Amino acid sequence: MNLDTPASVTDTMHALAYIGDLTMGQPTDHSLRTAWLASRIAEAAGCGDADCTAVPQVALLRWSGCTANAPEFSELLGDDVEGRALMLSQKLDDPAYALMGQRLHGDMQRLAEIHCEVSGDVARMLNVSDDVELALRSIFSTADGASPSVFIVALASDVEVLSRVQGLERALSIIVHKSGHAYPAALAAVAVRHASQWLEVLDRDESWHADLAFGAATGDMVPLELLADVIDLKLPWMTGYSRRVAEAARCGALAMGLEAETAQRCYRAGLLHGIGRAAVPNTVWNTVGRLSAAAREQLRLAPYWTSRSTARLGTLSDAAHIGSYAAERLDGSGAFRACAGAAIPLEGLIVAAAAAWVALQSARPWRAAMTLEQARAVLESEAAGGRFDAGAVRAVTGGTMPAAVHTNIVLTEREIEVFRGISLGQTNKEVARALAISPSTVRTHVENVFRKLGCTTRAAATLKASTLRLL
Repeated sequence: MNLDTPASVTDTMHALAYIGDLTMGQPTDHSLRTAWLASRIAEAAGCGDADCTAVPQVALLRWSGCTANAPEFSELLGDDVEGRALMLSQKLDDPAYALMGQRLHGDMQRLAEIHCEVSGDVARMLNVSDDVELALRSIFSTADGASPSVFIVALASDVEVLSRVQGLERALSIIVHKSGHAYPAALAAVAVRHASQWLEVLDRDESWHADLAFGAATGDMVPLELLADVIDLKLPWMTGYSRRVAEAARCGALAMGLEAETAQRCYRAGLLHGIGRAAVPNTVWNTVGRLSAAAREQLRLAPYWTSRSTARLGTLSDAAHIGSYAAERLDGSGAFRACAGAAIPLEGLIVAAAAAWVALQSARPWRAAMTLEQARAVLESEAAGGRFDAGAVRAVTGGTMPAAVHTNIVLTEREIEVFRGISLGQTNKEVARALAISPSTVRTHVENVFRKLGCTTRAAATLKASTLRLL
């Protein structure tokens, strides 16, 4: 049975833009506004049809690689979300900005490589044009000969971000200063001339986004599982988590005797329930020990951000809405709504049980994975205490998982064992110790996996291996 679930390219791009905005610490309309501004710049500059079609897509997908290098940003900056928001602010007179630059010095090339490889691979999976994919693979380039879309989107982003955080006058001053090296002087002049008028339209006219054209045919479809895999890249130890939750929810719904359509709704909700995780810094997710009150509040808001995405996702809105109930509890003790009983839809009860079932059997920074029996005992106890629906728990914990999917890419059993550890964020030495082999043998297996998958970074290889269900 092929569980790949179709989603429109346009809705998927909107979802990726929303996730990217959360990951970058930006307002959730940042990428949309940037796409609109980029389109205006391209038109005013007299760009050809190909570039005018490409720039809004590049703007929406610009941050699609941000979950991939979140672990590295977290290691360098602590708060990967706030740190990247500060990076985009370009507040040169802010001591925190200077400190951030010092911490990132020497690592930006590595961070960019991870980001660009993943965003380029995402573009390829979306079947967008070669122009869009090539732009995303060099999205941070300032070299002569780079795709015009790269410069136009970078300029549009500067107009959007800088005018918002530093005011229009200061924003235009920075753009003039960057003119001729960050982007062509002719493009910068167009933006400086029209920025005030364009920003006024964005702030005044609520229907401005209707002007956006993404160049994707209405019938173009891609697997919804791609979004789940991008979501999970933010935390290596969550690799494959959303897919497993989705399948557990689908099996649970079927075990409860629900119709196939309802089971599929649960599956789709499981894939998207983690959208809001992007808004929470990795340091919070990785905390071992007691969380501060502020950290607990950030975690409570993760499903809120999933819920807020529904206004943007078109045909995916229902799945995101149901998925936002994943942390709710039957007795009202959950997050973010703290609703109880009949206020939680049946599909939400099933997804909540599925998410807990998979999480308990997965290793986390603060605890080891539980056995199937241990996880079942915990959930049954929680259901007896009124926190989970007992029927949903029985159904989910008795579900079966699908058979492996065949692919033309063949990894050996040992390569899968090794790369599963690497994909979860373990070092070569940690994998070697767990498998009782030498680090050099681990390195050889990893190189073989990268070669077979055609990838050069852990994040890109994890995304591809997840997409092919090799892990």
